[in-house]
Amino acid sequence: MPSYREALERAAARWGVELEYTDTWGRTHAASEETLRGVLAALGVPAGSEQELERASTERDLARWSRAFDPAVVVSEDSDSIALRIPAERAGASVKLEFRWENGEIEHHWFWLPELADIERISIAGREFISKRVPLPALRLGYHDLRVYWMKEPAQEAFEDSRFIVSPRRARDVDGRMAGVALSLYGMRSARNWGCGDFTDLRAMIETLAPSGAAFIALNPLHAIANRQPYNTSPYLPLCSMYRNYLYLDVERVPGFLKSDASATEIEALRATELVEYERVAEVKLRALRQAFGRFQASGKTVEFEEFARVEGRLLHDFAVFCALDEHIHQRNPEIWLWKDWPPEYQDPQSEAVAKFAQQHRDDVLFYKFLQWQVDRQLAEAQSHAIACGMKIGLYHDLALATDRFGADLWMNRPFYANGARVGAPPDELAPGGQDWGFPPPNREAHRENGYELFAQSIRKNARHGGALRIDHVMGFFRLFWIPDELTAVQGAYVKDYAEDLLGILALESVRGGFIVIGEDLGTVEWSVRQKLTEMGILGYRLLWFEKNPDGSFRLTQEYPAQAAVSTTTHDLPTPAGFVEGRDIEARRAAGLVDEAGYRHQWAARREELVRLQDALQRAGFPGDPLGFVLATPCALAIVNQEDLTHETEQQNLPASTWQHPNWRRKMKVAVEEMGPIAADLRRRLDRAGRLL
Repeated sequence: MPSYREALERAAARWGVELEYTDTWGRTHAASEETLRGVLAALGVPAGSEQELERASTERDLARWSRAFDPAVVVSEDSDSIALRIPAERAGASVKLEFRWENGEIEHHWFWLPELADIERISIAGREFISKRVPLPALRLGYHDLRVYWMKEPAQEAFEDSRFIVSPRRARDVDGRMAGVALSLYGMRSARNWGCGDFTDLRAMIETLAPSGAAFIALNPLHAIANRQPYNTSPYLPLCSMYRNYLYLDVERVPGFLKSDASATEIEALRATELVEYERVAEVKLRALRQAFGRFQASGKTVEFEEFARVEGRLLHDFAVFCALDEHIHQRNPEIWLWKDWPPEYQDPQSEAVAKFAQQHRDDVLFYKFLQWQVDRQLAEAQSHAIACGMKIGLYHDLALATDRFGADLWMNRPFYANGARVGAPPDELAPGGQDWGFPPPNREAHRENGYELFAQSIRKNARHGGALRIDHVMGFFRLFWIPDELTAVQGAYVKDYAEDLLGILALESVRGGFIVIGEDLGTVEWSVRQKLTEMGILGYRLLWFEKNPDGSFRLTQEYPAQAAVSTTTHDLPTPAGFVEGRDIEARRAAGLVDEAGYRHQWAARREELVRLQDALQRAGFPGDPLGFVLATPCALAIVNQEDLTHETEQQNLPASTWQHPNWRRKMKVAVEEMGPIAADLRRRLDRAGRLL
């Protein structure tokens, strides 16, 4: 009925749910009542009737205005005031603001409220509130605490506590036009690894590529994954987004390792496989790592490890307990693969049963902490080596948007994820029915109540030991496409997040950590989003295949923006050689993802694209050379994919497929030891493009 629909729309606006979206063809999709009700329910809003919605809205407004400040207040370093909310009946009182700076210093400022300018007056459920503009002192970058007191002679009464975060105006700037090489670390071939690329292979690639003028090596996300084929090998669907995959360890460099811990024959067989065999590599490495850990413990030289575990604290402990529990329960019952199928007493990380398990299996928990310590050490050594070899940026890391709904992140930090919806994307040319990515959206209110501590940790941990960080689907900081349970992707709606807060914290971590930020802004992107990213010093992302004019022609080099990272392609798209041969189209047909009519249509469109591409390359002076074209753009960073250099035709991932295609398993055609001549050619290319610093 109309009044209920109106109440739904008012509630949606209050909770940041957009009432419509526009797809890639310009068609507008209005959110149905079912969609709005489902999204609001996932946000924790009772939406069964008009009365429920109005009551929930009133309670939300009353709760907010009854607090002096939001749970977390994020301001720019040049801010001169903040808004203070007070009950109208206290408008004649005095208040004191106490700033507890992160170094422990305390600073007090007193104000008589009648002297402060009003910002807004509001009446809620018969109560009157006022917001006042309160001047700020000289600010310091960092994570601080703010408390406001009512002044009562001779005592004072604490009114509110908030996390007070001061951010820089911009993220760390890029100095000059640079280029680097993107590697899929798992796919590195070498004469010494154990069937999967590792951190020693990475060091070897640094030594090969640094003399070529490469300023960085861009890596796939190194997140911990389950290493189970075919569903749990995507680096963009982490088991845990806070910690990294032990598969990348060079086991032979781990303290306590002996060559007798592993079978040379087994390792040679894994090294010779065409594709990465995650489960077999994991089994061999874990067996050897456990033996190395036992000797390490017996050595007594554990002080550095114990300090690492202490500093990492609860997050590392919970992750290690999850890993130990997962292993233990699966060994007892091989049919149990997911924590949601564990015995109920183990599904809550705070339960007595979990605490008892952690105590009884202390060495198993320590083992998984030890693995993360070793990953951290080897990665730190790789970054130090890159800088010592002359790379200006060093390692360029990648933070995934998603997390596996059956993984450790959800088990450890369930309140920080919404229930009742999944994240996806609206219809576009690649997915006319929309995309359902299957993982839960973040709970923005829980993150703000937490003072954004978990969010800051996710940035800090993923950027550690690197000079650049790519944020996957950076538009998610502004809004995400929520699909209510039981509905399809077409029936989703966008939900806004606290973008200003998130970007401020990202800029703070960037400046403090000394890393550049790249925001992957591909797909449906509002103009205002790119404008804000530019203001914040965050590089956009530009791909040759996507940079087209309205008439379908490809943009020329001078039309690319300077504040961006540019590349020919990504892991989800065809390589330059594969684009020409239509390998992606053939792969979709082989995987059953397109029917014959669709197959013929895609090939017809590809032939037209190839004509337009060759025209653009010819006009720019790079006939048949998409890499040369990309390097010639004014973009601050140019990313050269390993496939660009080795002319490989197969892409790393075929979207919308799992078991139908060997995703995330392809090994490099050229081994690490054979990259010298290719690196020499890269140097000549970078020199011609003016990208040698």
